[in-house]
Amino acid sequence: MPSKKSKPADALRSRLTIPEYAMALAHVASLRSEDPFRKVGAVAFDHDNRVIGTAYNGLAPGFDADHEFWLDRDQRRKFMLHAEVNLCSLFTRGNVKLIACTTEPCTSCTQMLAAYGVKEIYFRDGYPDSEARAICDLYGIKLTQLTDYPLIISEFDSPK
Repeated sequence: MPSKKSKPADALRSRLTIPEYAMALAHVASLRSEDPFRKVGAVAFDHDNRVIGTAYNGLAPGFDADHEFWLDRDQRRKFMLHAEVNLCSLFTRGNVKLIACTTEPCTSCTQMLAAYGVKEIYFRDGYPDSEARAICDLYGIKLTQLTDYPLIISEFDSPK
């Protein structure tokens, strides 16, 4: 029977942490967004650190906008579904431990994540005027900015 020896620290570090893994998956999900101005991805993990689903910001499923729709950012903003909203459609309350988003959740999305019982939220980019920190503090949700994780860089990442 093989003995259970501890692995050297270097060998352990060659593996992504769960938050790093989650952020990398959220980044990949963001590449699916059709929004030319802001691409946001999100991923949900259950209490056993298994991926429940990924999502990105965009229009409601089944709606196909024409080219003109995308030209006026201010006019179309009210129609855009945030990545967190799309993600929450994939699970029920209490089934998610961790959410990772490429952008800090806005106030409304943070409220929704609290209502779903999410315990940890990781994000890369800040979101102006978000009350996420105050909401997370009140409900005991861990909110962490994480910017150091592997990125897949593609032509989709470059600004148009």
